Amino acid sequence: MKKIIGLLIVGCLVAIATISFVKENIDEKADPFEGEQMGTDLAENPANKGTGKGDIAPEFTLTTLAGEEVSLSDYKGKKVVLNFWATWCPPCKAEMPHMQNYYEDMAEEANVEILAVNLTKGDYGIDKVSSFVDDYGLTFPIPLDEEGEIGDVYQAITIPTTYMIDTTGTIQNKIVGPMDEQMIIDYVNKLN
Repeated sequence: MKKIIGLLIVGCLVAIATISFVKENIDEKADPFEGEQMGTDLAENPANKGTGKGDIAPEFTLTTLAGEEVSLSDYKGKKVVLNFWATWCPPCKAEMPHMQNYYEDMAEEANVEILAVNLTKGDYGIDKVSSFVDDYGLTFPIPLDEEGEIGDVYQAITIPTTYMIDTTGTIQNKIVGPMDEQMIIDYVNKLN
């Protein structure tokens, strides 16, 4: 019975992801990445004002898992890798060790901060997030989006979703799907 329920849940998640993907790619008027592939420069689109290439990244203030309040504007002057994820997401699990390795090996030298925003409203709770962070040995800030508002603003429908933000707070790229360490290096090196 548990296997059947598990399969139904996985099937529903796949269906939701597929519907979201199809809807984004069928409706050209709502497609901010028309003619672009995932992980390339964002195309400008008035429908997504505030989250397109060249837009100043929308400000937010969240509390981290460590209990500290952080705002995106705290990192102006640094390059920011703004990642949206959840503990139940297999691609997020695959990506986290790469982000941690990059953070340990290169972030300070490259003037980069990683903000891995947990989509807490759609996750299994703060205890599960805390266990995940401990299991993966994550040391970068983990802001908690407990109301789901920031994920909505940044259109983190498919996760992981990552925004590359330059030192002026301007969005340069949006990557949908997991990154490896070399991808992070390549995208960060393109930022001012």
